[in-house]
Amino acid sequence: MRHTPIAAALAAVLLASAAAAHADAMTDTTLSGKTYIDFTNLDQTKNGSDTANAGTGLDVKRFYLTVDHKFDDFWSASITTDFNYTASSGETQLFVKKAWVQANFSDAFKVRAGADDMPWIPFVEGLYNLRYVENTLTDRLKYGTSSDWGLHAFGSGDNLWNYNVAVVNGAGYKNPTRSNSVDVEGRFGVTPLPGLTFAVGGYSGELGKDTANLPSGSTRTANRLDFVAAYVNPQLRLGAEYFRQDNWNNVLTTGPKDSADGYSVWGQYKFAPEYSVFARYDHANQSKDINPQLKDTYYNAGVEWNARKGVRLAAVFKHEKLADAVNTTKSNEIGVWAEIAF
Repeated sequence: MRHTPIAAALAAVLLASAAAAHADAMTDTTLSGKTYIDFTNLDQTKNGSDTANAGTGLDVKRFYLTVDHKFDDFWSASITTDFNYTASSGETQLFVKKAWVQANFSDAFKVRAGADDMPWIPFVEGLYNLRYVENTLTDRLKYGTSSDWGLHAFGSGDNLWNYNVAVVNGAGYKNPTRSNSVDVEGRFGVTPLPGLTFAVGGYSGELGKDTANLPSGSTRTANRLDFVAAYVNPQLRLGAEYFRQDNWNNVLTTGPKDSADGYSVWGQYKFAPEYSVFARYDHANQSKDINPQLKDTYYNAGVEWNARKGVRLAAVFKHEKLADAVNTTKSNEIGVWAEIAF
């Protein structure tokens, strides 16, 4: 994994150089980027005492750089780099978020090999529309990943139905290592009326932890079941998501089995061409078997300003409470979040 940042940087440079070297293919090669930035004050306490996370500061939480190339109507390829900050090294690290080759058989059947969007989290992000303010429910609680390495098949038909199935390594895009088995995630959605979406999804696998050096029977299967319903039009967004998972953090059999479930509801209303208001509420039972009293409650509310094409700003208040019978962690955060895209 220590070579991944170098590989990511080299891949991005090579693709960009190839695009510049072949001027006749420039119309088939595009470069785009997106970053999430915030400047906020966080008041966080655990059992009444301030934590090390409390304070005021600016974060650049994500920066994606994407090169897309279309060879012809059948073949295409893409690479997206990403970075994050690790407290252990005190430095940012560069990763490959997505890197795939696509075969386009039809609108109803496309196949990608490599790292690509997983079927569930990016789909819900598209309905929610405020990823730069907060991750969606299963992503925020770390019960899923947005991208992974493997084979991805997807398609849609007549704006009425869509599906996505991924057979992946299971450890997420930052860890492309192999294991004894592959994981599977899938989604099927329908749009019975314009703007109205219903979808069901699921995940099953060992999350890349069933490695060859472990004795047989050292892992158990993690499962997740997902539902989402949303209504979206140019002025209004309303949605609700539900999940249930088993053994997501208890794949190794050295610990007891556990499960969790939760839901999220959100809404956004555009009251002027450039302005909208939004709010969201999440609740999750984080440990239904081991620590049934552990609950997570989260909500946010804010105002969004679409300053210009590619620039979105939001003034937001967030609250989260994670508590059981012994410990209580409370977070209140207020500030400005931004998405810059080109």
